[in-house]
Amino acid sequence: MSRQRTHRPRSARPPATLHKPRGYFHDRVERAGPTHFGLACFDCHKAYSQWMLADFYGTLLLPPQRLPHNRSGLDDAVRQLRQAVRDHDLKDLLIIIERTGRYHRLVQRTFTAAFDTRIVHPFATKQFRQVADPDDKTDDRDLFAMHRAALNGFALTEPARDEFWTEFLRLARFRRGLIHKAARLRCQIRDHLEAYLPGFADAFGDFWKNHCAWPIARHFLSPQQIAEADGDGLARLLREQGIRFQHRSLVPILDWARQAPAADVAPANARRIALALEDDRRQKSREIHGLEGELAALLCRTSYVLLLSCPGLNIGNIADISSELGPISHYAGSKGITGRAGLRPSRYQSGQVDRTAGPLPRACNRKLRAALLRGADCLLSCNGHFRARAEAWRQAGDDPRRIVVKVAHRLCRILYQVVAGQQVFCHPQYKERHYILDKLIAFHEEHGSAAAVVLRDLTAAAAQLPPAERTAEAAPLHERLKALRSGRAKDPQGLADLLPKVLAGLGVTKVQSKKSGGPGPR
Repeated sequence: MSRQRTHRPRSARPPATLHKPRGYFHDRVERAGPTHFGLACFDCHKAYSQWMLADFYGTLLLPPQRLPHNRSGLDDAVRQLRQAVRDHDLKDLLIIIERTGRYHRLVQRTFTAAFDTRIVHPFATKQFRQVADPDDKTDDRDLFAMHRAALNGFALTEPARDEFWTEFLRLARFRRGLIHKAARLRCQIRDHLEAYLPGFADAFGDFWKNHCAWPIARHFLSPQQIAEADGDGLARLLREQGIRFQHRSLVPILDWARQAPAADVAPANARRIALALEDDRRQKSREIHGLEGELAALLCRTSYVLLLSCPGLNIGNIADISSELGPISHYAGSKGITGRAGLRPSRYQSGQVDRTAGPLPRACNRKLRAALLRGADCLLSCNGHFRARAEAWRQAGDDPRRIVVKVAHRLCRILYQVVAGQQVFCHPQYKERHYILDKLIAFHEEHGSAAAVVLRDLTAAAAQLPPAERTAEAAPLHERLKALRSGRAKDPQGLADLLPKVLAGLGVTKVQSKKSGGPGPR
């Protein structure tokens, strides 16, 4: 006899109200009176918005009309609303705006300065429109649906947009978009490269990082020409272009050239396209490299920099996650993060049927969820604890996709504990954590940053450190300083002059190594 599986309810405490907390305004309606409470709804498009004004009961006070997105049109709409408040004796007024990609921002900025503004998600508009008008979709019917959605608590308040976090988010998304474009360019380059040098990319351990690959690909049109040039011809070509190489690294290239098939038709045309795409890819790589430095500077000004103490996370994925999250004060706990990202199974329950292990919800912040899942992938690849846990889950028959989501859940809990708690990563499975300032120095060494940039970021990150961890953070810096002064390490960035200033800023005079990884400061 099979035992029926029981599921723990999500919340033991029923909600106090059916309305969303950030969409509740019925206490204001009671004070003003339903006929003296106005709701102005705006359905935003690219060049104009459709809008109307009604009271709480739905009586039209200003019929639907078009609002052009220019200064005179916006000023006239504000004037009409203020006149309607006087004419109809409205004691309270809400502005309801449907969210779009960015077209609603213009209307939102205009009316936020004068009135209380709420945002309705398009999903809410769609559902309330289909209830009343399932077969008709017009701008006016969308306005009526927005009014119904607002009455039911789906017109939500939003935190004021901050210039710092807006800049942070735009740069992080711009970098992510460039990474996706560079990845697509790699696929296109490989396709055209195969047309005139079939199998050439496979002759290298890492084709994209090998300095000899593209000089050869630019000079020769077929594998047979490379085979005829032999090792001496390839060596001469590379020396003329000032490229350092070892003769043994040319052997795999010649072995491939002697066995490779002939080039496709019109090889010169394929080479021209491949080289043009490669120039584009290199330009994007330089832009990504520069953006990473800018994101590091912004990250060091936030408490999210403390996540560098977690093994497996680097500046790139922390900047992705933190820019999408925004200020940690917007979240009451880690469940607020997972809820916004939709990192939970959807549920279908009707009568005796209760399916609690459905797919991830579609209605969520997709970019935040993608950033958290990329962070989970990094932990699975570079964090020994999560790698071992994932292996145990795989042997137990768990779905690989579920494993990534489970790790993302744990990442959210770690993130909230570290950032909101202003402490470094603490885990019983790790006797020692990663050091934030040391990791930051390694990042700038890899990017070849100027000394002033390194000092700026180290100083900003040091200001975010918990006081109890400053001595621990100073220990690796002190060891690095001794290595630089003794000549055991190269110093192209002038770190020997910078580190004493950073150590002084930490307030550490004598540094003694100590184990870190126990309970952090409370």
